[in-house]
Amino acid sequence: MIIGLLTAVAASACYGTGSVLQAVGSRKSARREAAKSSASGVTQHGGPSLSSTAKAAVTWEFMVGTVLDFVGFGLGALAARLLPLFLSQTVISANLVITAVLGIKLLGIRLSRAEWSSIGVVCAALVLLATAAGPEGSGHTPIATHWWLLVATVVLIGGGTLIVRLLGGRAAILAGLLSGLGFGALGVGVRVLNGVDPFHLPSLLGDPALYAILVAGIGGMYLHTVALQIGSVNGATAALVVGETVVPGILGVLWLGDSSRPGFAWVAVLGFVVAVAGAVAVAWFGEPEPEPGAPQAGSPEADELPTEVAAR
Repeated sequence: MIIGLLTAVAASACYGTGSVLQAVGSRKSARREAAKSSASGVTQHGGPSLSSTAKAAVTWEFMVGTVLDFVGFGLGALAARLLPLFLSQTVISANLVITAVLGIKLLGIRLSRAEWSSIGVVCAALVLLATAAGPEGSGHTPIATHWWLLVATVVLIGGGTLIVRLLGGRAAILAGLLSGLGFGALGVGVRVLNGVDPFHLPSLLGDPALYAILVAGIGGMYLHTVALQIGSVNGATAALVVGETVVPGILGVLWLGDSSRPGFAWVAVLGFVVAVAGAVAVAWFGEPEPEPGAPQAGSPEADELPTEVAAR
């Protein structure tokens, strides 16, 4: 349990730091596109084009952030195998708090009293969850459910990407929610993946859950980048946290056999609800976000980010 918690916290730190760096790269790319007055930077619906998203992904800040994401993914996968999903995913989603605190140190952003209170609520909720968490379920499920996971992930990412592109600049909240659901599906896939313990390569390669993980990871990262380019508004951040936390937590209990300690079920439910609400509040009470092309004070390159930058 302790090793799992430490692993989840480390994953959260990687994700939180990576999100800040990715947002810096996304916004820098968006400003360059705006400075060139290039019509290729947006779609006809006002959202970021594939070329502008690709350009954001090759900035050094974004690439370093992506490396941290991969490290976070490995740590998060280990945590998902060691802890109940409702605990591991909630701890990892607390990267939103790490992002906010990191903004104080690196960006000189002052948090309001409401934001500090929200951070305190999240920390208290994590203590409740750690206290209530019992043994994780076995994770052994029929192979048919792995196929269902793959199908659902493809529909979620494929259909969601199409809808986001059609909505364009109005899709920030939806992109955040879909990216969160994608990362949530990734956590579920890691938990049920065959051929890991003990390691057996043919079983691993033949498991549909492996391909669900790949689709969810790549698609979730793309949608996360789009949300950052559109503006990383409070609602998008909150939606990401809810999508990444709530659905995997429920599936872990109903499908994978995750449970709380005897007599602590109400503590687990309370901690889960309060953690999600606190994370949403951190995003909601963040300072209003400026337009991507607007210069900001406190940075010679105008790269300052708001506290509610989208976290994963």
